[in-house]
Amino acid sequence: MRISDLKCAVIGKNPIVRIVTDDGISGYGEVEQYKPYLKPFVMQFREALIGEDPTDVERVMLKIRQRGAFKPYGSAISVIEMALWDIAGKAAGVPVYKLLGGKVRDKVRVYNGALRVPMTRFRPEDYAAEAKRMMELPEGFTIVKQGISFHSPMKREFKDYYYGEPSPSPFHGALDRGLLTERGMAYTLDCVAAMKGVLGDRIGFALDCGPGWMVPDAIRFARAVEKHNLLWLEDMITGDYVPFVNADVYREVTQATSTPIHTGEQIYLRQNFKELIEKKAVRVVGPDPCDVGGIAELKWIAEYADLHGILMAPHGTGNGLLGLAALVQVSATLPHNFIAFELPTGDPAWWFDIVDGLPAPLVRDGMIEVWDRPGMGVEINPERARRYLLPEDSAFFD
Repeated sequence: MRISDLKCAVIGKNPIVRIVTDDGISGYGEVEQYKPYLKPFVMQFREALIGEDPTDVERVMLKIRQRGAFKPYGSAISVIEMALWDIAGKAAGVPVYKLLGGKVRDKVRVYNGALRVPMTRFRPEDYAAEAKRMMELPEGFTIVKQGISFHSPMKREFKDYYYGEPSPSPFHGALDRGLLTERGMAYTLDCVAAMKGVLGDRIGFALDCGPGWMVPDAIRFARAVEKHNLLWLEDMITGDYVPFVNADVYREVTQATSTPIHTGEQIYLRQNFKELIEKKAVRVVGPDPCDVGGIAELKWIAEYADLHGILMAPHGTGNGLLGLAALVQVSATLPHNFIAFELPTGDPAWWFDIVDGLPAPLVRDGMIEVWDRPGMGVEINPERARRYLLPEDSAFFD
């Protein structure tokens, strides 16, 4: 079997990759919905892939892996890796988890991820109402996460939240960084207490916090919320679209508190997790398979983290339904340091009409049952999907 073509189409909001083989098997992968501009970055690898055996996943990846970078540019590599595994599983007639060493769990735990809704007001009572909404979702989540502080409009909507000016940049996280005012800190703690008051001890609770915090504030905040037994505080120092790690800074925060500190969604490749893990700079790592280099890369990081007593909670909120399938396959194989992954969804909702193979309901009691169909176990239905192709992508399924 050889690769005969590489195609990429933006369907809805997500770039979708199709690797075509001379045996008639195609493999699919999906990029986060926030990155429609990545199509040309994917297509630069077409000539390098044609003629390769797609079931030799690692050999193929060695040709292109060095061309990726921190979020968002690791996505072009990651999506190809996942499409290769899809082909390998289909060719062998087994689900991808079998090729990754076999599953250690029949169900994988997820948290709310893409099923959060934009808030219009940001008072403690508004956060409490949103916590109640998340707790009552039909998916029955046992873990929920909420964005606060620099990972929310809180930094703009609360007057004098921090000693700095909120950035006018259209890019998430750009320039929004600084020391919190005393009022800003107290307000943030009030919002956390309001949410925790609703969730109680029935639902695990995590916070997406930044990036943007300064070390003194990060330590003060982490210590102040110790009484709430939070699952983690995410991306306080670095995070979305930050092309470096700052493991030594994270380590200072981690060593100062019993509240678990989490990061990793923007990081590309295992090498860039090495210092975080070996120095025990965080308690939880959260690579995204659509950014880190793919699912095999994520599995390696999870196993290395487990050797060092560090937990794993993969990111994935924007990865779409094909990305969801990839997360299910790899999460089934991870060691017991796995907590849960961030649930993607179909956006727009018609994605659920053009992807076959997902269980219904998808999530039950906060869990997804691992399916056993070959490859990633889901397929885009070409006949139903064609109507959503852009004119320049009309030949994507041919």
